[in-house]
Amino acid sequence: MKIKVLGSGCANCQTLEKRTTQAVNLLGLDAEIEKVTDYTAIAAYGVMSTPALVIDEQVVLTGRVPKVAELQTLLTGALT
Repeated sequence: MKIKVLGSGCANCQTLEKRTTQAVNLLGLDAEIEKVTDYTAIAAYGVMSTPALVIDEQVVLTGRVPKVAELQTLLTGALT
């Protein structure tokens, strides 16, 4: 599973990255997490509000930082 955290590097982006890492670890997933800060690359996903979360090249979340439990649900849903 490839996960990308899109954002400028702001506090919310860092929090999303940390919580995503926690969710991955709690689920025991084999995942690669990449932080994307390049605005051109972010715009290529059609994201207008950051932070955003991309799982296997699908944008699953934009403009907010969910709790770890919600991230676990998003990650689990991406497995099916």
